[in-house]
Amino acid sequence: MAGRLLKVSSLATAVFASSGFYLYSKHVDPNDISFIRFGRAAATTAVISYDYMTSLRNVQYGTEEYWTLKSKVHRRSAERLRDLCCANRGTFIKVGQHLGALDYLLPEEYTSTLKVLHSRAPQSTMEEIQQVIREDLGKEIAQLFVSFEDTPLGAASLAQVHKAVLNDGRTVAVKVQHPKVQTQSSKDILVMEFLLHAVHWLFPDFAFMWLVEEAKKNMPLELDFLNEGKNAEKVAKLLKQFEFLKVPKIHWDLSTKRILTMEFVEGGQVNDREYMKKHGIDVNEISRNLGKIYSEMIFVNGFVHCDPHPGNVLVRKCPESNKTQIVLLDHGLYQVLNQDFRLNYCRLWQALMKADMQGIERYSRRLGVGDMYPLFACVLTARSWTSVNAGISQTPITNSEDVEIRTNAALYLPQISDLLNKIPRQMLLLLKTNDLLRGIEATLQTRASASSFINMSRCCIRAVATYKRSKARSRTRRMQIALSEAVTLWQINMYELFLWLKGTTLGSLVTWLLSYFHYTH
Repeated sequence: MAGRLLKVSSLATAVFASSGFYLYSKHVDPNDISFIRFGRAAATTAVISYDYMTSLRNVQYGTEEYWTLKSKVHRRSAERLRDLCCANRGTFIKVGQHLGALDYLLPEEYTSTLKVLHSRAPQSTMEEIQQVIREDLGKEIAQLFVSFEDTPLGAASLAQVHKAVLNDGRTVAVKVQHPKVQTQSSKDILVMEFLLHAVHWLFPDFAFMWLVEEAKKNMPLELDFLNEGKNAEKVAKLLKQFEFLKVPKIHWDLSTKRILTMEFVEGGQVNDREYMKKHGIDVNEISRNLGKIYSEMIFVNGFVHCDPHPGNVLVRKCPESNKTQIVLLDHGLYQVLNQDFRLNYCRLWQALMKADMQGIERYSRRLGVGDMYPLFACVLTARSWTSVNAGISQTPITNSEDVEIRTNAALYLPQISDLLNKIPRQMLLLLKTNDLLRGIEATLQTRASASSFINMSRCCIRAVATYKRSKARSRTRRMQIALSEAVTLWQINMYELFLWLKGTTLGSLVTWLLSYFHYTH
């Protein structure tokens, strides 16, 4: 089998090289040719598969030598995959970024290597940008804008953003889709599907078809910028009670499926501690408010922004009020949670925070994971089974536990792969979102803080109480539910006040006095 793979790899490389020479002589960009893109992907897949099959063949499983060698193979393979994504661009980079965000689900060698794809996205030329604007808006840039910066503020896998000034003097951000992404994406997904089937045939434990299924469902939505604009307005309306949240307003008259013009908002990335220090922004306040936003999205509204990487979450001091704000960008990818899923997810988190093992099993099974609920609980929380048993809200995370979880991601990759194929599709993007948020918290050094669990508890209680009231048949029963909800929320508020007092000088003094009287009497 390894010999066949080597022959296929050599043939694919030869065809790719000869085709590349021909296209170069004809002044055609090889990246636009489906055959070349497929050949490059097939050759990379064959080389990676061959490396895994041959490098580990003569080493005893489970030995130190085996794990050391496997880590090296992981690293080499991740680098080849990264280079493939950079060469094929577009959908390949988008999928690579998705994999790079799965810190606690994939081996560290893959996630750390693929994270660089956020800064390796291609840039379209100014001529290509002008062409898209001309085709979609029917006018030249000079007719629509007083100024339009040639150098993009940022480039992503599917689009890039330019700063511009409207005729009325307002500054805007213009997001323009890369011109070739639309036509290439559906073909690229077919290529990925074919190659993943081939790899699954060679390695039965490798079952990552969920990745293709998600790309098939989400890519058309992410490529429709009108859909993104509607998502932005919807989430701004749902979370209007949060004065600290800023969602840029959409200019619909200058937006199409490939162009999104929005209010320009400046700020620093949410993981930039130096920016926050320079502008007097409290790191703990940002972490607390980000937790409030996502708890409300997930547990109460069931409408979740699923791409909170640092480039999409900015922080700033509001120019008008001088209050700290979180700016949420890139609303192309949202997950809508149905009511049954959302309530089971609420109750599962309540069980996880209370170390209710029966509840953890019950609600995990309701979410479709069967007997794999212990692994699911660890994957969901990125905590060890020991911490899950003790109660994740009561057990601070340690560096050794974090290392253990990351190591287990490599050890249990086949089981994790099987789990990801079992769980409801709604859960996949939530796992990615959880990992991205954990990455931000780790950078801000606020991971597993008490405030995050308090915010989650409040939202879970409200969500479950709202559901119970909707099902209650009598006014008396609805009043009982409302009273129970109010009492529980009051208890949480008192606990939060206690934690706050404990952290103040007055709280320290009271604690010292109580200890003094305890030991002297």
